[in-house]
Amino acid sequence: MTLTTDPAVLVLEDGTRHRGRAYGARGTTLGEVVFSTGMTGYQETLTDPSYAGQIVLQTAPHIGNTGMNDEDPESRRIWVAGYIVRDPSRVVSNWRANTSLDAALEEDGIIGISGIDTRAVTRHIRSAGSMRGGVFSGEAAGLDPEEQLRIVREAPQMAGQNLSSQVSVDAATVVPARGERIGSVALIDLGIKQASIENLADRGFDVHVLPHDASYEQIREQGVDAVFYSNGPGDPATADEQVTLLRRVLDDRTPFFGICFGNQLLGRALGFGTYKLPFGHRGINQPVLDKQTGRVEITAHNHGFAVDAPLEGEVESPAGYGRVVVSHVDLNDNVVEGLRALDIPAFSVQYHPEAAGGPHDANYLFDRFRDMVIAHIDSQKAGN
Repeated sequence: MTLTTDPAVLVLEDGTRHRGRAYGARGTTLGEVVFSTGMTGYQETLTDPSYAGQIVLQTAPHIGNTGMNDEDPESRRIWVAGYIVRDPSRVVSNWRANTSLDAALEEDGIIGISGIDTRAVTRHIRSAGSMRGGVFSGEAAGLDPEEQLRIVREAPQMAGQNLSSQVSVDAATVVPARGERIGSVALIDLGIKQASIENLADRGFDVHVLPHDASYEQIREQGVDAVFYSNGPGDPATADEQVTLLRRVLDDRTPFFGICFGNQLLGRALGFGTYKLPFGHRGINQPVLDKQTGRVEITAHNHGFAVDAPLEGEVESPAGYGRVVVSHVDLNDNVVEGLRALDIPAFSVQYHPEAAGGPHDANYLFDRFRDMVIAHIDSQKAGN
């Protein structure tokens, strides 16, 4: 690629400005400015639907050297609202690549900025918290600074946004089990990554991928043995319909596994609250303690909200689902990273055990889910 000299500017809602070069498409984009600490896996990050509504800053300084390929996307398109990098690669050097990163950004209409001090922006966000921002490039870069700031401050806050409808599938699909079939699972797509579907199919599940607004009746029509809630963007406090649906699933004692947004919704279904983190967890190097095994796992994260639940001991579910424990804790800041119900077959984690871009320390959780479903099926057969 030939690096552009077209101007661009990043404007944060507190008035902070960073001038750089246009990257990707040209124009104006608005969103919550967040940073991701992964040194690899930018293609998986960009195509993760959980990043919808967010302008993502890569803390790794050199981005784009391996280009983009047709095998690694996590979904059908790039979802970030905007992209911030320091040094975009001038060349693509990977035998699997079929296009460059900047060309892919242009094709999907993603407006970005390069050539700014991303370390300074990251340190600012770590101190002040994630905030609304805008990238202005092309003709928009020449707008009056006060006008640019006004546009940014009129953008919606991430808190209070319900974004699942923007990223979910429109119609149900089925991915057949691979190997020995053990059962079927209804997967509620709140912003699913393809790697989750693949991991469930590899464990012997027929995966029924259902839209975000699937009803209880639709789930029952599939005759599934378990239910899975995916990751996804937005504020979990707005997902009342999915919480109501999940409570009906829990009432039936149907096995449940939730990831990321799914963890927050299990927390709400059990009767706990959620809250917004100052700057969230995003990247592939977060240390998490599995309290059941005592192991520390290096895990992939992308969340700006968390569950508010007691970290120690067994507690009674405020919504009447029996005993619950916090199963996983982030060792950086003691944020709840997992929940496990002791009296019903349900558990969840806040991070990403599928982590196609790595690491894979927590992939065993799909085995734990499979074993839970097998035990449930066996108990039903014994009862009959």
